[in-house]
Amino acid sequence: MANPSVGKKDCAISSSASVTIVGLGPGSVEHLTRRAWRALQEADTLYLRTNCHPAVAELPSPGQRISFDDMYEAYSRFDDVYAQITARLLDAARRGEAVVYAVPGDPLVGEATVARLLTLAAQENLQVEIIHGISFIEPCLALLEIDALDGLQVLDALEVAEAYHPPINPALPALLAQVYSRGVASNLKLTLMNQYPDTFPVKLLHAAGTDEALVETLPLYQIDRSPHIGVMTALYLPSLDELSSFPSFQNIIAHLRSPAGCPWDREQTHQSLRPFLIEEAYEVLETLDADDPAALCEEMGDLLLQIVLHTQIATDEGEFQMADVLRQLNQKMIRRHPHVYADADVASDSDKVTRNWEDIKRREKAARNEPSRSILDGIPKMAPALLVAHRYSARVAKIGFDWEDAQGVIEKAREEWDEIFSAESDETRALEIGDLIFVLVNWLRWLGVDDPESLMRSINDKFYKRFSYVEAQALARGMSLSDMSLDQLDAWWREAKQLEN
Repeated sequence: MANPSVGKKDCAISSSASVTIVGLGPGSVEHLTRRAWRALQEADTLYLRTNCHPAVAELPSPGQRISFDDMYEAYSRFDDVYAQITARLLDAARRGEAVVYAVPGDPLVGEATVARLLTLAAQENLQVEIIHGISFIEPCLALLEIDALDGLQVLDALEVAEAYHPPINPALPALLAQVYSRGVASNLKLTLMNQYPDTFPVKLLHAAGTDEALVETLPLYQIDRSPHIGVMTALYLPSLDELSSFPSFQNIIAHLRSPAGCPWDREQTHQSLRPFLIEEAYEVLETLDADDPAALCEEMGDLLLQIVLHTQIATDEGEFQMADVLRQLNQKMIRRHPHVYADADVASDSDKVTRNWEDIKRREKAARNEPSRSILDGIPKMAPALLVAHRYSARVAKIGFDWEDAQGVIEKAREEWDEIFSAESDETRALEIGDLIFVLVNWLRWLGVDDPESLMRSINDKFYKRFSYVEAQALARGMSLSDMSLDQLDAWWREAKQLEN
């Protein structure tokens, strides 16, 4: 957890100054090590991050005790609390005091004040001794009867709760500390439900390491309803599914490309996979047009396969790795959304967001010293022709190269229509038809159609359904389409149109 900086030191560190940080273990005083016990016995003053620890009442500290619990009431942000605690400890050390600072669990597991203290002490050449204790992890493992080396991920629930998607590999189990209130649990479950099912069975671990330890099994959506949540509550997430994670998928693809894998996958190159990438993208579009979420889920996987396979080929060839792909993409998304991730003015509408996006792209090109030859650059020429035509016309319209109104487009369409019939050869006539199609794409733009490809897919789908009806009628009569008259076929076609209405 990031912490704000402490103010400048006001005096030099004494040569005798030192800080000893003692881990108090998870709960019972019986978990204290002998070394920790001796340090506590010898402390003239014992600084406690909190009195809210089961072992505090039985600690052997003959001298003064100073708790920092009051700071949690004085400051609303944990960062401010940790900064003040660290500042107090450093001030005591600068005065030559042998500081003994006791924290719950182990000093290097989930203790933000310790991490900060170590950093600042190193800057001032202050000697720091760490006396380890049993962390919250070990008693949790005992309650769960699991081995930490089976891929257990350990995270801070507070940081996960502030995220929008959990930074967790769902194929592996996870233990989240500091679920200390229902509010934290509520925010935490909302983040986790972006990856895990609402009813996913999880475990809340309360007071692990004490005689009051309790394991509570419940569905994820109910964790904030537990009456047992307190300062010593943690959450355990079992593995969702061995094959549910992106790393698992990458491992499968790397295996297929390995000498022990599949001959076909090993033979593939960026060029050999080109047609599959386009094909899978079109299949995704088909499921979108069909409004079929189940099919969309499957086809998105097939499209993702192409991305990961291309990236594994690049890894094998020493070109780049998946981490490079993700890093560049993440950087780009953050850079192009300054109204979300920076202090830029909030974009009032999607049009302003689009304008900002294009402006940022131009600045990026300038920073890379890429020559801007045309405002049409950046539109992929290999994209479907109707889409490219629409993008070209929309791009130039932004600088005023457009008709004043829709009537101008209509007149241009009539002009191109006349030129088709005045053409002197089929070759010229074909070119004139192409010009007409380009104008019609512009007309669609004026009509508010932003995706002529989708429009044409719907028209093609309509044709498919109508002609399928014609085929069904012929089949029902045991007749061949080639034996039918055009009048009969056309009659069934009209029937199909009527049924649509």
